[in-house]
Order: sequence, then structure tokens, then C-alpha cells
Amino acid sequence: MHLSLPAIGLLVVAGLAAGIVNGIAGGGSLLTFPALLVAGLPPVSANVTNSVSVAPGYLSSVYGSRRELRGQKRRILTLVPIAIVGAGAGCVLLLVTPGDLFEYIVPFLVLSATAVLAFQDALKRLTRKGKRVTMVTLTFLGSTYGGYFGAALGVVLVAVLALVLEETLQRVNALKNVLSATVGLVTVAVYALFGPVSWLGVAVTAPATIVGGYLGAKLAKKLSAQALKVTIVVFGTAIGLVLLYQAIW
Repeated sequence: MHLSLPAIGLLVVAGLAAGIVNGIAGGGSLLTFPALLVAGLPPVSANVTNSVSVAPGYLSSVYGSRRELRGQKRRILTLVPIAIVGAGAGCVLLLVTPGDLFEYIVPFLVLSATAVLAFQDALKRLTRKGKRVTMVTLTFLGSTYGGYFGAALGVVLVAVLALVLEETLQRVNALKNVLSATVGLVTVAVYALFGPVSWLGVAVTAPATIVGGYLGAKLAKKLSAQALKVTIVVFGTAIGLVLLYQAIW
């Protein structure tokens, strides 16, 4: 794959921004995925390249939020194996399904992930009114989503964890970083062996996500994510609608 200088610049900026967004609120892959499409990758290749590229940024986010992980060892030990199984299932599902089917499904995945973020507060209120769900089940479903379609993994995990945990957003976000990193490592292992990864795209994007992930985790402790949430929702909705238009026509 050949990348022009403008495409390289786009991927660097998108990777840095995605790392910051993932560290603060999740949803940064909604920036890198369309950037990889613009750079010329087909949808399935852009998806797996995106998943591999953002994985290092998740690891730096874990390091940046390590203080908020104190006292969550039992949760981590419980949920990480579930995330591994779920991510593996999602990867296998992507690799065995036709590429044309993925191109049709991906707009709905983007729009669904965006809607989860947009209505996160309402979903939390429903849970508090007595709607019971299990953390293990939601973690498995969220991780399967992440293995199949990496974009907006952080958004999905933050949303589902916040439904069942009575914790501060900072501590929920820190746990999300651990699970995102787990899913990311699984996708790297599987897609490196079996997926159509563009390693040039990874080489350009991944270093930027590492820097952005660490900065985002630090900023998450100090900044309100409301304005960022609105931006991601608007951006994700626009991208989903464009992808839906392309899939249909």
C-alpha cells in the first residue's frame, strides 16, 4: 500500500486525536477508521488495521489511569478472561463472514455505538430504576463487538460498565481502559496472523495513538467530557450516514 504525504499527515493527526479521545471518553476509533478509508483502504482492511493501530494507545491509557484502578483488582481478574473470549469470538466472526456483509453492517455499527454514547445517561437512569443486567454478560458482548469492529470500542465499554457499576466516571473509565487494552491485544494477535492488516497504516497511526492515549488518560482526570461527547456523537452520526449511503448506493 502506498500512502501520500497528505494521507500520512491525516493518519498522524487522526491517531493522536483518537488516542486522546479514547483516554478521555472512548470513541476515538471513529476518527481513525474513516481516516484509513480516506487513505485508500477497503472497509475490512481499514477495520483490522484500525484495531491493530489503536491497541498501543489503550495500553498507554491504562498506565495513565493506574491510580484509578486501585481497589479494582477483583473486577479486573474477573472481567479480563471474559474480554479475551469475547474479543476472540468477534475476530473469528469478522474473518469468516463475507466482506460484502461487513460493508453493509458497518454503518449500523457506527450509528449504534454513537447512539450508545449519546443516550448513555438515559440508559444509566433506566438501570437505576431496576433494570438488572450482569457485568459479565455486558463485558462479553462489548468485547465481541470490539473484536468484530474496533471503532468506538471504548464508547461501548464505558456505556455498559456505567450501567452496572456505582463508581465515579474516572474509575469506570480506568476499568474500560484495561478491557480495551485486553481486546486490543487479542485483535493484534489474531489479525496479525490472519487479517488483511496494512502494516504501513499501522506504522503511521499507532505511535500517534500511544502519545494521545497517555495524554487523554491524564486529561480525563481534569476535564468534563460533555463537549467532547457531543463532538463524537455528531461526527459518528455523520460518518455512519455516509457509510450507509455508500453501502446502499
